[in-house]
Order: sequence, then structure tokens, then C-alpha cells
Amino acid sequence: MRSFLGRDILSLKDFERNEFFHVFEVASELEPIARSRRNDDLLAEKTLVTAFYQPSTRTRLAHEAAMHRLGGHVTGFADAKMTRAGDFYQESIKDTVKMLEFYGDVIVMRHFQQGAPHEAAKWASIPIINGGDGWGEHPTQVLTDLYTVLQEKGQIDGLRWLAVGDMRMRTMHSLAYALTQFDCPVTFVAPPEMTLTAEFKEELKHYSLDFREAEHVEQAIGDADVILVEPVVQPDYTKARDERGVEVGLTPANYKITRELLFNKAKSDAILLHSLPRMDEIPPDVDITRWSRYWQEAFNGVVMRMALLALILGAME
Repeated sequence: MRSFLGRDILSLKDFERNEFFHVFEVASELEPIARSRRNDDLLAEKTLVTAFYQPSTRTRLAHEAAMHRLGGHVTGFADAKMTRAGDFYQESIKDTVKMLEFYGDVIVMRHFQQGAPHEAAKWASIPIINGGDGWGEHPTQVLTDLYTVLQEKGQIDGLRWLAVGDMRMRTMHSLAYALTQFDCPVTFVAPPEMTLTAEFKEELKHYSLDFREAEHVEQAIGDADVILVEPVVQPDYTKARDERGVEVGLTPANYKITRELLFNKAKSDAILLHSLPRMDEIPPDVDITRWSRYWQEAFNGVVMRMALLALILGAME
């Protein structure tokens, strides 16, 4: 297995099966620190730099919380418009990361341009973590999802997945790449204009992913052990910021996970994941059902980033 020391985390296409399990093992080892709400000193001499060109709640704060839990330091920006990287000068990725590498030991970047973290990794002498790049990928989120499934179900192989939402989303791309390493059939359900592209389907076939598509959640939810949901009403991820100018539509019934649907159609021990934020695709009354696991998922987001930071910066092997 390759060492994680100094490694960029850009795409789950780069992950081998045993590397997933190694990260999960380290996360499990570090979880008691977060569970007991205390801070350790594993990364006391290290600094995380956040470079967020798009708004973020969970991804940025989970990385920052993870660094604090391990005794490290944090600097960076949460809004590029407030820096020279995003104002009049529109500073290049190269120039920005060549500067940021002097301020810390690892950079986590979210960017509206697909491939921006990969470009950053070409120029930075310190590791780059992809915190989401346009319609590209979101590797740390899907590592969190998989770790949550492993913690909740005790296994990953052999589970059937249902993925509902916009298949252009970076989370869905990372999920599909990750599941190629496991025995996990997956069904994708999306509006016609948001389905898997022909090119992506060919790529997934090349990677031997066992997948199919359905038009309605009711057609697939009964077989699912894991239900992963993302919005179909959402912003344009190719923009730095996409604020509401008009009223937006509601989620069609085909792509909504209601309490009634879960009670009548889902397996009693299925688990429901959502990376958040949500619109109306999962109504609030689902939160207290036995299926919901998105709050556990949020906690695990900190644990997973703790594991990645500890591995990348050499505190764990």
C-alpha cells in the first residue's frame, strides 16, 4: 500500500481498496478524541490552510474542527472575494498556492472550477485536499459516507445502494468511483436532465461498476440497504456563488424521500444519508426515524478529516 505521507487527496479514482480500509481504521482509532470532545496534540506543530472559493459549512468547518481536535492550527480564507485571489486581480491558482504553501503544511481547496485542486497540486510543495471542485469530485465527503456505512452496518461489501439526486454533482461522481472498489450494486435515480452522462457511464463500465438507472425512487428503494440523497433543486456549482434571485421550485415526488415512503417501501434496517444542506427532498419529520443517519454522518465528517490530516502529515501511518 502506498504511503499517505505528503499525499494529495484529489480523486477517489486514485484510491485502491486496501487504502479505503486503512483510512477507516485510522478514523476509528481517532474517533474517541472527537467523541469525548477533547483536543489532542498529534498535529500541534502543523497548520492547515483553507482556500475556499465557494461557500461551505460542513466541508470547511469539519476540516478546521479536525485540525483543532488534533492540536493543530488553521489559517486561510472562506471567501475568495475578500482576498486578492478573487478580487480585481483574479490571481492564478499557481500564484495563489505558491504563496499559501509558505503559510502552512497542507491546503484544503474548494473551487467552482472543475480540476482546480488538481492544478494546485501541480504547483504546491505541500499536500492538496480537494474540498469539492465544481461538477468534479468531493472525495472527503464520500469517504465520510463510506465510513458512516461501515460504522452503522459493520460492512460495505454486499450492500445495495440507492443514489438519488443530480448525477452531475461531485458527490455522485466520487461515490461511483469509490463503489468500484466494493461489491455494492447501485441504482441511480435522477431527473432526465440530470442523469449520468454517456461519457461517465462508459467510464463506470470500464471500472466495472455494477449499476443501473431508475426513474422513480419507489422502483428501487425496497432493495436498498443504503439510500444516499442529494438535492435536485440546487445552485450552479460552476459559479463562485449562486444566490437566489427568484423563487425556486420544489422537489418532484419521484426524487423525494418521505416518512411514508420509508415506512411503506424501505427495508426496516436501511440507512439514509445526506451530505447536506437539503432543500425539501428529505422532510424534517424523517429526522427522528430509524432510517436517518445524516447527523451521525456530520459527526463522522470531522473524524474522517482527522484521519486524513493525521495520515497526510505523518502523525499516523
